[in-house]
Amino acid sequence: MNESLQDLLDLLDLERIERDIFRGTSRPSVVPRVFGGQVAAQALVAAGRTVPAERLPHSLHAYFLRPGDPGAPIVYTVDRIRDGRSFTTRRVVAVQHGQPIFHLSASFQAYEAGLEHQEPMPPAPDPLSLPTAAELLPRHAHRFIDPEVAERLADARAAVDLRYADEPPFASVGEPREPKSQVWFRTNGKLADDPLLHVCLVTYVSDMTLLDSVLLAHGRGGWTVGDVVGASLDHAMWFHRPFRADEWLLYDQESPTAQGGRGLARGRIFTESGQLAVSVIQEGVVRVPRPREGS
Repeated sequence: MNESLQDLLDLLDLERIERDIFRGTSRPSVVPRVFGGQVAAQALVAAGRTVPAERLPHSLHAYFLRPGDPGAPIVYTVDRIRDGRSFTTRRVVAVQHGQPIFHLSASFQAYEAGLEHQEPMPPAPDPLSLPTAAELLPRHAHRFIDPEVAERLADARAAVDLRYADEPPFASVGEPREPKSQVWFRTNGKLADDPLLHVCLVTYVSDMTLLDSVLLAHGRGGWTVGDVVGASLDHAMWFHRPFRADEWLLYDQESPTAQGGRGLARGRIFTESGQLAVSVIQEGVVRVPRPREGS
């Protein structure tokens, strides 16, 4: 296991302060706020630690309320909303400096047999045929507002092997195209056989690229290029079938609409064998920077 992955696992191993209160730290980010996927994953860890082990998350719904301060701890308070015969519901509030920065509701269920159907997995290239982040990012460093962004972005993603099936937004600035994007990902190392850990790690990754499809529709490169500013507003996930975060997963993403300074994106995560494992929907702020006065 590489050092970056171990750091990420340590990040998700929250300190228990009281029965339903946990504390987490943050890792350095390429932006001056806590990465949204980190807060979502930590909140799900906190919720999961108050639920029987045989019950796993089947859905979560979350709102990003304020930017997180990466230099301060985050306190997660869990409310035990319901413990039913089939389902368990938890609500989590993440707090920094006395103010809530994130709110999550999650529902858990033990495995239950039932009706089965799913959408087919879309065509996608072999992940091993695609460039790694370490290979891709330096090629486009000249496009970034700061040449060091490529290195910082690679460091931030070093725990996860994430590979774009097509050109990412920062590599195709000024070329609007169909608002669809695909990435393959897996952790850079094997993980323990803990289903909750795998769910939380996929939650972490799910916030990395989902708004890319919004940018592609308008030929925008993203915050690294400086032609948009944005942030996640809300995030919803449904976990359908078992998966492992240390095995290849295809994240198929698209944007049906953008308006009012906001963009909507939805994604489907498939196992390499074609099982639909997770569905994701997110809305985010996507704004074109205003020109400076006098320019």
